[in-house]
Amino acid sequence: MTEYGFPRASDDVLAIRTELAEQVVQALGSAGLPAFREGDSGSADRSGAVVHIDPDAETASAAVSVGWRCDVGLLRAAVDSLASGSPADAPAVRLPGAIALHMQGALIKILLSAGIIATPENDETNPEHVLVFGRVSDLPPELRPTFVPPGA
Repeated sequence: MTEYGFPRASDDVLAIRTELAEQVVQALGSAGLPAFREGDSGSADRSGAVVHIDPDAETASAAVSVGWRCDVGLLRAAVDSLASGSPADAPAVRLPGAIALHMQGALIKILLSAGIIATPENDETNPEHVLVFGRVSDLPPELRPTFVPPGA
């Protein structure tokens, strides 16, 4: 069971998810972005692309996702602003989410360029997250995209 009481995925399934997460970290790192798996040592205070692996046996969506975490100081300023009574739409409060939404597009484009299938999260609780489904090379040939950009 996972921490929320759902059946845990098998070790084989988790190994496949972990490998995909590592490929995501490598692709983003190759592009020059800081990227790390959630829960790795020292990851709580790190900024950059946070790669999450869902341990549940059944997932309603992708088992690997990526979110952007701003600098801890920026996040702390947002929390302090809310705690001092600032409205939720105050610039200090909105800035971390706005940055994450802008980074979402960049993360998706980088992952797609690396041959990793990625799409925006369609969830109001994590609107800035990126869902990762696998590598294009993992698809059967008849399902692989055949689009070739002009001039390629």
